[in-house]
Amino acid sequence: MNVRRRHISAAALAAVTALGLGGLTACSSDSSAAGNTDKFDVVASFYPMAFLAEQIGGEHVNVTSLTQPGQEPHDLEISAKQTAQLQDSDAALYLKGLQPTVDEAIGQSEVKTKIDAATLTSLESHAAESGGHEDEHAHEEEHGHEDEGHGHDHEHEEGQDPHVWLDPVKYAEVAEGVGKAFEKADPDHAADYKKNTAALVGKLNALDKKFETGLADRRSGVFITTHAAFGHLAERYGLTEEAISGLDPESEPSGARVKELQQTAKADGVTTVFYETLVSDRTAKTLAADAGLRTDVLDPVEGITDDSRGDDYFQVMEANLAALQKALGAK
Repeated sequence: MNVRRRHISAAALAAVTALGLGGLTACSSDSSAAGNTDKFDVVASFYPMAFLAEQIGGEHVNVTSLTQPGQEPHDLEISAKQTAQLQDSDAALYLKGLQPTVDEAIGQSEVKTKIDAATLTSLESHAAESGGHEDEHAHEEEHGHEDEGHGHDHEHEEGQDPHVWLDPVKYAEVAEGVGKAFEKADPDHAADYKKNTAALVGKLNALDKKFETGLADRRSGVFITTHAAFGHLAERYGLTEEAISGLDPESEPSGARVKELQQTAKADGVTTVFYETLVSDRTAKTLAADAGLRTDVLDPVEGITDDSRGDDYFQVMEANLAALQKALGAK
């Protein structure tokens, strides 16, 4: 659909085709065709953005993701081939602050419609509540963040938490903004985008009610997880997230932090240490073993793999609800 397609060289197109980026659903059955279809071509930064694009775009969009299924999105490095793919698309949908190389690539690209999900809802800082700032700063020093805006520190400048998709209410706000952007960029299909957006928002509102009801009567409100991805979810439902590694899933916790978490677990009746499917579970399982706690999966839904407890966002989120209910003693 993109009129700029004629400016892309044959070599660049061949490179993009060879890349074979992971498409996500029937709307993107041929991922190598990104930017070369008769549909509204959308490049999404990672799964939660691609899911929105597909749900809202329906049959009118061709969606591909810059992040492969099973790849940890925080550490994504954009290749020259992916940059060429981006240049040839109609729209880019991303969440600024989560993947620095994606932010840079989209910022420098000529793609006409750039949709930053971070501007479509409100972001807050949760690292301090999760005890993650000390480890975050240590991680920055260790890796030498000489270049502003680069590296794996995926906080916003104000320390804001970008994991908004784990709060169904905020995710619905993002969906509404994406729908309006699609309507403006592809007005021929605006009515369908509006209808699809309304349907998606309705499902997200229903999910919100399930969480609200399912977590209302609980024995405890404190949970321990690998990294501080669930701050928005915790705030929405009156829970307290204690993260082992702060906002960065790859940073190592200090000995003091581990001891603090052990004390928290004892004081607040924590039964479970949650880990994720896309990052190492070593630290979580060690902490659990030392404190005599169980382990379970709480999925940040950053990608769907064979190990995911569901085939899409809604199924995995309902599995997360069940895991939280069990861990928190919800009735």
